[in-house]
Amino acid sequence: MNIHEYQAKSVLAKYGVAVPRGKVADTPAEAEDIAKEFGTPVVVKAQIHAGGRGKGGGIKLAKSHDEAREFAKQIIGMNLVTHQTGPQGKRVKRVLVEQASAIKRELYLGMVIDRAVSRVVMMASTEGGMEIETVAARTPEKILKEHVDPAMGLMPNQARKLAFGLGIPPELTGKAVKFMTGLYNAFVDTDCSLAEINPLVITEGGDVIALDAKMNFDGNSLFRHKDIQAMRDFDEEDPTETEASKYDITYISLDGNIGCMVNGAGLAMAAMDMIKMSGGSPANFLDVGGGASTEQVTNAFRLILSDPKVKAILVNIFGGIMRCDVIAEGVVLAVKTLGLKVPLVVRLEGTNVEKGKEILAASKLNIISASDMRDAAQKVVAAAGQAK
Repeated sequence: MNIHEYQAKSVLAKYGVAVPRGKVADTPAEAEDIAKEFGTPVVVKAQIHAGGRGKGGGIKLAKSHDEAREFAKQIIGMNLVTHQTGPQGKRVKRVLVEQASAIKRELYLGMVIDRAVSRVVMMASTEGGMEIETVAARTPEKILKEHVDPAMGLMPNQARKLAFGLGIPPELTGKAVKFMTGLYNAFVDTDCSLAEINPLVITEGGDVIALDAKMNFDGNSLFRHKDIQAMRDFDEEDPTETEASKYDITYISLDGNIGCMVNGAGLAMAAMDMIKMSGGSPANFLDVGGGASTEQVTNAFRLILSDPKVKAILVNIFGGIMRCDVIAEGVVLAVKTLGLKVPLVVRLEGTNVEKGKEILAASKLNIISASDMRDAAQKVVAAAGQAK
C-alpha cells in the first residue's frame, strides 16, 4: 500500500525524523491561510502517488501568500502527468504547503528489503534529487549500502559510516545518525517495504531534513496497523484492482488485449510469458488463488471484461487444491450470467480434470478447449487476432 508524501512525513515525524513544517490544503483559500500562518516563502506540492511532480508542474515556490493561493488554484484539480503516472496522468485533489528550506546540499537516503540476503538495507548517495535507478545505472559506485542484522537493528557505527561516506560534516553527524535511526525504526515498526527520502537535505542552518518522503507498506501486515490502513487513498489506485481485492483476487492491469484468469502467481506469469512468445499481449495478471469458488470465478470474469481492450480470454487452471470441475462450473455460470461475447480458451489440468472437461462440453457453449499451455496460448492469440 502506498501513501502520500504528507502522510509519510507524519509517520516519520513520530520516530524523530526531521521534516519541514507543513499542512495539507484541499482548497486555494486553505493554502493561503497556511502560508499566512507559516510565513513565506512556502512550497506548494501536489499530492499524488507518483514521483517527478516538479517536472510536471506540480511543485511551486510561493514567495507570498497570494502566490500560494494562486499556485494551489493551478495545481488542485489539474491532471498531473509525470514519468511515473504514464500519459493518462493523475488528478490532484490536495496540496501540501510547507515552509521553504534554505538548501545547502541534496542527498539520497532509502531503505528496502534485500531479498538476496533476507535483510533490510539502508542505501545512501550523494546524488540527491536523482532517481536511485538512474544513479545505479550510471554511477553505481556512488551508492552506499549497509545491511542491517535484524537481531541488532541499525547500529550507530553503520549510520556514522554512511554519514562519513556522504561527506556530512562531523558537527552534523549526530543529527544524521538520529535521522537514520529514526528512519530504520519507522521502517521496521510499520512493516514498510520501501522508504525513500529524496532529497535528504542539509540546510544552511545546519539541519538534516527529509525534504521529500515516500513510504510503501506490506499489504499483508495492515491488520496490525489500523492507523496506516486508514491513510489508504482509493482514488489513487486502479479501481479494478481495488474491486478485485474485495473478492481476494489478485489483479493487475496491463496494456494488452488478452484477458488471463489463472490460479497461482507462478502459473500466471508462465501463461503470460507463453502469450508473449506466441505473439500476443496480456491485458492483466489475475490470480484467483488456490481455492477459488464458483462466485470468485464469476467475479474474475467480470473484472476481466471491465477492460474494454480485452478481445479474448484465457483460463489456465492447474487443479491441485482447486478442483477442475469447480472451475468448469464457474466458467459455465460466468459465461451464461455475463453473456460472454469474446472468444474463450480454457486449459484444465489436475484434480477432476476429466469431469471438468465433461462439464464444459455438456454446456454446449462456444468454449475453445486446449490440451496444454502452449496450445492454449496459441489459440487465444489467434482468437484475439480474429476478434472485432
